[in-house]
Amino acid sequence: MSGQASRVDAPLDAPLPDLWDDKYAATLDEANVLLYRSNLLGSDLRITNFGGGNTSAKVDEKDPLTGKPVRVLWVKGSGGDIGSMKLDGFSTLYLDKLLSLKSVYRGLKHEDEMVALFNHCTFNLNPRATSIDTPLHGFVPHRHVDHVHADAVIAIAASENAEALTHKVFGGELGFLPWQRPGFDLGLKLGAMAEANPNLNGVVLGGHGLFTWGPTSKACYETTLAMINKASAWLGANARGQAFGGPVVEALPPAERRAFAAALMPAIRKRISAGERKIGHFADGPEVLEFVNSCDLKPLAALGTSCPDHFLRTKIRPLVLPFDSAARNLEAVIGSLDQSLTGYRADYAAYYERCKRPNSPAMRDPNAVIYLVPGVGMLSFAKDKATARIASEFYVNAIKVMRGASSVNRYVGLAEQEAFNIEYWLLEEAKLQRMPKPKSLAGRVALVTGGAGGIGQAIAERLMGEGACVVLADIDRASLDRAVADFGKRFGRDVVSGVAADVTDEMAVESAFRDAVVGYGGVDIVVANAGIASAAPFEDTSLELWNRNMAILATGYFLSARGGYRIMKDQGLGGSIVFIASKNALAASPGASAYCTAKAAEVHLARCLALEGAAYGIRANTVNPDAVLRGSKIWQGEWRAQRAASNKVDVSELEEVYRQRSLLKRSVYPEDIAEAVYYFASDLSAKSTGNILNVDAGNAVSFTR
Repeated sequence: MSGQASRVDAPLDAPLPDLWDDKYAATLDEANVLLYRSNLLGSDLRITNFGGGNTSAKVDEKDPLTGKPVRVLWVKGSGGDIGSMKLDGFSTLYLDKLLSLKSVYRGLKHEDEMVALFNHCTFNLNPRATSIDTPLHGFVPHRHVDHVHADAVIAIAASENAEALTHKVFGGELGFLPWQRPGFDLGLKLGAMAEANPNLNGVVLGGHGLFTWGPTSKACYETTLAMINKASAWLGANARGQAFGGPVVEALPPAERRAFAAALMPAIRKRISAGERKIGHFADGPEVLEFVNSCDLKPLAALGTSCPDHFLRTKIRPLVLPFDSAARNLEAVIGSLDQSLTGYRADYAAYYERCKRPNSPAMRDPNAVIYLVPGVGMLSFAKDKATARIASEFYVNAIKVMRGASSVNRYVGLAEQEAFNIEYWLLEEAKLQRMPKPKSLAGRVALVTGGAGGIGQAIAERLMGEGACVVLADIDRASLDRAVADFGKRFGRDVVSGVAADVTDEMAVESAFRDAVVGYGGVDIVVANAGIASAAPFEDTSLELWNRNMAILATGYFLSARGGYRIMKDQGLGGSIVFIASKNALAASPGASAYCTAKAAEVHLARCLALEGAAYGIRANTVNPDAVLRGSKIWQGEWRAQRAASNKVDVSELEEVYRQRSLLKRSVYPEDIAEAVYYFASDLSAKSTGNILNVDAGNAVSFTR
């Protein structure tokens, strides 16, 4: 995911380390110290989840209008993530103007109208949209304020006796405010509590999280850590009984869990992608397995989450699937999916009908986001990989909260109406409407063989640029790792992964597809691109050379296509298989009989796939390049020298030879092949199958006929 930070996750009762570096902080101005503090807090999932919480500082600035000193509230703006944000992620507001809004506030029924007024408080024309939490920071009479969603603190805040527990755990250090939707009124109450109790270090918000403050950025940071550590230590010391009532099922071995996920995820994806294709994520960490294997799984899952950040990402509650890990009843689970999903959708629709208001937005996708499977783990599905992964992380936070609360008291989820009011908040709906339209390949998963080569990387880049998740498969581990790392930096680590695979090895190919499915939930696009090139007079062609060409270029394409075809067929969402063949698939060349024959086999195999796949919406097409020298591994070394010798030119002149022999007198580059692949992978070619697209700058002998 773009901007994804490297996060620490550890047991709930493990102390948080103080990472503050005085020497480094001394080199920063006040705004950048705030950024430093924010990034430190956001680096640990025990402190706050991705995108959750916010931080602020009241900074003395020079007013660009008057030149006079003025106090400015720097506060994390709408969206973003304190762990990975930059300085431009903060909103800046004239503090006196923000405080003056108290005089025009008309009460709880008019909460939302105040948000638009925040824009009139903007300092220095800052375009960053303000967060709904802005008054909670601005009205607290302290220079520095942190708001985080620490699991240990929410465990106390989500307990039945949350207020009493807060006083018991923190003494007089933290106050308590009952659950209330974030906004102007809650900001007034928080500010009033801080004003009336100058000895408080912060406040616990019921069911929600922690506010802390301090006179300096470092003091605020240290207070935040101290309060979380105090909560963690108290929970650890006072926990009773076995977590979640103890286990009632045993986890499957790791390999079996992944195999089960690989079989189940496309089946779920098939049934929930009617309106929008979904991408999946699988998690089976210790905290997940402890919960899904437990006695209290169903009753606790039914209560839903407490923190609004949690259920905005995970929906009000998960779907628990009826898997008997002892009986290994995979077929039974898949067979019951329609019933399970229908029941969940009906329950969600009933929740919507019970809670909706006259001006509520229309009901959104009623499918579950989180799927819990005893003995196996947790599946999550969303519109993209980052959202699915983050939803999974949020539910892990919720599990830790339930574990902590239920071990010392009784866990309480957020009231249904309050949950609905957050989920279908008009301000939240407006934010959703501002989201950019999805790209043409959003929600699709591609596997590209030969993915670390020049053409393979160009194809991957084109597909990722249009929103696809891409699995690169290549036999060259070092090149593969470099390609994945580079794409991760440019497109985000969520959308690209790599798997080392020899396409001539049936088990390796099957494993590659299994990894793709576990990683993303399914496969929609297969690009068979792995290749070699060889040259030898026919009578000198050895059986070894012949078999090598057939193994990689014919058998390799067969295995890759079959692996994707089977998944696409079971998935029921159609799909696109694209073969990267060659001009030589249509026009034979002397001295390359093994290569030409294998390439011709690819074309005919694609036609066979087109015939059989049409009934399932699976299309198969071929791209025929010619002489793609730049970045191509097959043109390195012996093959390039052989082609130069055959054309009686120096190696350095070979590209010009190919350019001049084309009708258009142009070179063909990897990105040209990638464009053709994108056409066949996308809905632009929804009515094309069994076709061949030559990308050779014009070569009369290879005209299709």
